[in-house]
Amino acid sequence: MHRGPRMRSGGIKWSLLVFAVASALLYLGSIKTDVRTHSERLQRAHHNDSVRGLGMLKRMEKMETDISRLLNLMNKMGKKEAVADVEVKKERKVVRKLFPNSPLFGKWGDELSEQEQKEAEELFRRYGYNAFLSDRLPLNREIPDTRPPRCAEKKYPADLPTISVVLIYLDEALSIIKRAIRSVMDKTPARLLKEIILVDDHSSNEDLKEKLDEYITLIHEEHPGLVKKVRHSEQLGLTQARLSGWKVAVGDLVAILDVHIEVHVEWAEPLLARIKEDRTVIVTPVFDRVNYDDLTVMPYIAAADAFDWALWCMYESFRPEWYDLKDESQPGKSPSIMGILVADRKFLGEIGSLDGGMKIYGGENVELGIRVWLCGGSIEVIPCSKIAHIERAIKPYLPDFSVMVKRNALRVAEVWLDEYKHNVNIAWNIPLENHGIDIGDVSERKELRKRLNCKPFQWYLDNVYPLLDPLRDLLGYGALMNDLKPDLCIDQGPVPGNTPIAYPCHYYSPQYCYYRTDGQLYIGGIKSHKYNSNRCLVDLGSGAYPGLYECKVARQKKFNMLWDFEQDRPIKNRGTKRCLEVALDGDGNYKLVVQQCSGQSWKIQNLIPTKTIS
Repeated sequence: MHRGPRMRSGGIKWSLLVFAVASALLYLGSIKTDVRTHSERLQRAHHNDSVRGLGMLKRMEKMETDISRLLNLMNKMGKKEAVADVEVKKERKVVRKLFPNSPLFGKWGDELSEQEQKEAEELFRRYGYNAFLSDRLPLNREIPDTRPPRCAEKKYPADLPTISVVLIYLDEALSIIKRAIRSVMDKTPARLLKEIILVDDHSSNEDLKEKLDEYITLIHEEHPGLVKKVRHSEQLGLTQARLSGWKVAVGDLVAILDVHIEVHVEWAEPLLARIKEDRTVIVTPVFDRVNYDDLTVMPYIAAADAFDWALWCMYESFRPEWYDLKDESQPGKSPSIMGILVADRKFLGEIGSLDGGMKIYGGENVELGIRVWLCGGSIEVIPCSKIAHIERAIKPYLPDFSVMVKRNALRVAEVWLDEYKHNVNIAWNIPLENHGIDIGDVSERKELRKRLNCKPFQWYLDNVYPLLDPLRDLLGYGALMNDLKPDLCIDQGPVPGNTPIAYPCHYYSPQYCYYRTDGQLYIGGIKSHKYNSNRCLVDLGSGAYPGLYECKVARQKKFNMLWDFEQDRPIKNRGTKRCLEVALDGDGNYKLVVQQCSGQSWKIQNLIPTKTIS
């Protein structure tokens, strides 16, 4: 079943062998010429010596004849091999595709045999990236230098601080871990690299035990003690893994990275130099994306690490003053940080390191970003430091991360967001009180905030992240249900499209509604940022059906977009005086309509007390 790859490998071996023999033949010919010339000289001087010289010449001529015959034979065999290789390639081009719908094989794997496809797909489902290909790539493969051009011209101080590199993982492919280690070793100056710390969050892969230890032992033959290994006795999650690495680190600085990365050339120096200037700055490199299917590197431009009110991470433009510099190699201020960070090891401890109360995945990086800004530090993205990071199709911890991100987000809100903490509830569509989600004990983190004399969250909104919409003027949020048909909810309807509908209640984001004090009624989610536009319910004034338009557009076109609504009362348009109701159509289905008010009432899932929004 592996005939194809062996034939290609065999063809290469034959070619190399033919080349070696031909080279030997040419070398032998040059020696023969030297011997013939020397023999002629000897013939004129000493007969016996010349006889010996001529005898050597004849033996070499015979050897040359034998090698020529061998070379001809090998050439013939090589041609047969080449023909066979072409035939195999032709044969392999029509191999049946076993997984036509797998994201792994969209643009990769056309030449794989069926057995190889099975192996590749099995590894892909296990790891979320192409481990089959990774196992066949060099550990020290070259990746493109994607830094801004000015970065290559920069000079850094010789006396930079040392760095401990923490690589955290759970059930990763062995070749991925080896490549990360090799990448860090090859592209970090030895005088700066204090150690590499592997933190295993209780992996089950056998490969990550003895085989990984053997690789570490091999490294230690040349770099004694460079690689340390920490293994959790039970699975504790990403935050705890990062904490474990930080606790054992001894370098001046600590870099906390995922293990499915490769660092670019001169990745460390700009990070170390910036922290040398200011130890209270926590920095992050710019990620390039490594495709999970073909493992090629896709360059990303520098951007701020941001978040929405659900505390999901996102990329965002830097503040205008960064672009005014007209130098894309300069550091940029960032509201938050992604999972990869570099910090002064002691300063990170002084501000509370990471919140050990976070579980599994999500929110810990946003919490760190907010805390650093509020408690005396800052966050920067360093464009001259690039790290290639695999965007996994599947993550190992949970099938649905939203449950844990929601829980962790509520924990962050309780400690740091002050009067804006309810915005997290709104973003996740959960009640303000008695939501039943255990966020753990936050007393220690609140005491930390008090001890560090941290600023209020309002300062963060005013000075660090003014692009966040404070959402001050909401009266209610969640699904809107009609009393005539309580199992029907207002739904945004088909997208793209401008017609909301009545649809069986499922309570997911297409049915999230938001009623504001000014009378606007959003349907289909609410945006967290001032630069975004929400979609407003409107009564077009004619026709039986309501519309759904971007609020800016509705305002420009003077659509009737303001409504009067109280819990368990009608929803009435202020301009047309018509009500939003449901009505049966000719097929016996309920439609969402605007019509003369008949007394139908609506109920929204969650009400916000007036004192909360004042």
